[in-house]
Amino acid sequence: MDNRAEVREFLVSRRAKVTPAQVGLPPGLNRRVPGLRRNEVAMLAGVSVEYYTKLERGAIAGASASVLDAIARALQLDDTEHAHLLDLARAADGIPSSGRLRRPAARSAEPRPSLEWALASITEGIALVRDARQNVLAVNPLGRAFYSPVIGDGGRTPNLARFQFLDPASRDFYPDWDLFAGMCVAVMRTEAGRNPHDKGLQDLVGELSTMSEVFRGLWAAHDVRSHGAGTKRFRHPVVGEVILSYEELAITAEPGHVLLIYTAEPGSPSADRVKLLASWAAEARTPGPA
Repeated sequence: MDNRAEVREFLVSRRAKVTPAQVGLPPGLNRRVPGLRRNEVAMLAGVSVEYYTKLERGAIAGASASVLDAIARALQLDDTEHAHLLDLARAADGIPSSGRLRRPAARSAEPRPSLEWALASITEGIALVRDARQNVLAVNPLGRAFYSPVIGDGGRTPNLARFQFLDPASRDFYPDWDLFAGMCVAVMRTEAGRNPHDKGLQDLVGELSTMSEVFRGLWAAHDVRSHGAGTKRFRHPVVGEVILSYEELAITAEPGHVLLIYTAEPGSPSADRVKLLASWAAEARTPGPA
């Protein structure tokens, strides 16, 4: 990915989202751009118009942390957007976004046995491990049953983004499809900022941009987000609608890999349906009489 283009498009898209009223400036007449003008961002950040123009054209290499923080305040970036701007600047300087370089993901690598054992020990929640490219690398038994529409019958590694944008079954599995689509792309955007030289991620973005007009539009919006924690609604083909809370945990042994655990509120209808799914999955795994 062209880092200069990423910087330029991100800053332009954020500037367009901030109105003069939001930062205490008069609206003015004959405004030809949505949001703030460059000179207004420069004034709010305490830098010259020439210097901010240089940054917005993508020449962010060498920008100090204090200047980037000031730009973030001027553009009213949230924590994730601020971190993304810093990641873009680190990439321009050739500095990894964390203290540890990520190992290239091996296509045929199997999950470590200890990771498989850890996943199997999670019996009341749906657990999966994904990488920065949205590949599902490992699941617990309940997760395999729950994500059966995504995992399918095998073949290539299941990928959450391909399922979201290229498989019609995703619109049944995700009742709030538009919301999920935006989240998926924003998470991928964040990962691309952290690791702009990940060819696998670049290839995935190219594939989805070619095959999905919706993905193409969302990618062009330059929205970013961290997954973290929250609540999602699903419609499972066996047990119907469930509402689940999720927590995302970093796997420090594999930088870029995360563990997602979904659980239902105890005593809720969704909890009952998850238990029913667990029972169904256990029966499906039990071999019949010889």
